[in-house]
Amino acid sequence: MYDNYYPSNYENLIVGADTTVPLRNGRLVTAINFDNAATTPPFCAVMQEIMNFSPWYSSIHRGTGYKSQLSSHFYENARKTVGEFVNADLSKDTVIFVKNTTEAINKVAHSLSSTDEQPVVLSTCMEHHSNDLPWRRNYRVGYIDIDEDGRLNIEDLKYKLEKYNGSVKLVVVTGASNVTGHKNPIYEIATLVHQYNCKILVDGAQLVPHSPVEMKPHSSPQHIDYLVFSGHKMYAPFGIGVLVAPQTSFSTNPPDLVGGGTVDLVTHNQILWADVPQREEAGTPNVFGVVALIAAIKTLSQLDMKKIEYHEYRLMEYALMRMRQVPEVELYGDCIHLKNRVSIVPFNIKGISHDLTAKILSMEGGIAVRNGCFCAQPYVQKLLGIPDEKLQEHIQHPELPRPGMVRISFGLYNQIHEIDKLIALLWTITSNKQYYIDLYKDSPNFF
Repeated sequence: MYDNYYPSNYENLIVGADTTVPLRNGRLVTAINFDNAATTPPFCAVMQEIMNFSPWYSSIHRGTGYKSQLSSHFYENARKTVGEFVNADLSKDTVIFVKNTTEAINKVAHSLSSTDEQPVVLSTCMEHHSNDLPWRRNYRVGYIDIDEDGRLNIEDLKYKLEKYNGSVKLVVVTGASNVTGHKNPIYEIATLVHQYNCKILVDGAQLVPHSPVEMKPHSSPQHIDYLVFSGHKMYAPFGIGVLVAPQTSFSTNPPDLVGGGTVDLVTHNQILWADVPQREEAGTPNVFGVVALIAAIKTLSQLDMKKIEYHEYRLMEYALMRMRQVPEVELYGDCIHLKNRVSIVPFNIKGISHDLTAKILSMEGGIAVRNGCFCAQPYVQKLLGIPDEKLQEHIQHPELPRPGMVRISFGLYNQIHEIDKLIALLWTITSNKQYYIDLYKDSPNFF
């Protein structure tokens, strides 16, 4: 019955969906990409739009030539397209183009920092390092706890807001975990956070490409103050990211990256910074990255984000159902309440290391997955139940094998029959465990 939920033309939208790759035995098979949470391949429409725009490309801003004016017009209008995609109010918000989500978060961390105080930022125990490490520089960081399934503990958020008694400047939270796929109730969190007179930043890297996201009006208690996401996770892998933020957020500190394009006037003694967003986009902007992003947004909008979300949900539901039947496969996270989860499934095979499992899947089936801790080490450590003394052992002996998981993550173009191939191979591996361990433990990778 699951085949009925697969839109048969989605794979035709993707560059390289039919690419063949070699197996260990030299046979060629069509590659299966289950590593979409790391990055996605480009839409065909993205590549076509880049080719279409190429003859008209020129350096933007201040150029008087026709191509420069056209490129500038496109670049600035792109902010409106991005704002409409997430329902931002561009009379109060600004869209800043950056390299990726990581840079966007670092930019907010810089813009809100103060030399006179060390305000509190509440992060969570499920964050990507990019939504944790930047806050450790100039802030006191508190971590909202998770429950035994790896979901955010809202009661602990309430407790910590009370505990810090008005000192919390910002609550930063992932929209969806890149490890378990768990969605956080961002609008419930926003409502709670605003009651304590602080703001919310949502890391949308894993949410925006897979679910409809609205920032909500500024007058709404559900309003998302800061939203960040990356093009390379939404079928536009050309080095572009987005920060949507209040225009007033960049008035306290100078830009984090300074140089060309960030100023209105410079003397040897004075600097008059430009207004946002230009003051936060130093150097020659990535125009082609923006072209790619806008093409991807238009394609996603035409496909309908709700339909994409439902299709990927069915893929995840089917994969979990089949994987539960495979002996010695361990699944992580909440595998019951699936509607609050994007299409990510972390697992391990008992008795086989995560890196060896990933290697076998690639070299025996042409199936690309990700393994390790996915730049979310504290979260993975908690999910695996690794005790502190074991972590200290790894710190003292970094050459030891690292704990981790295997992660499969679906894109809109993945298909049921690809999951069937994964399941068949998992059955083969678990039925012949020692054979595969002996075969691959010392074997090289492809390159």
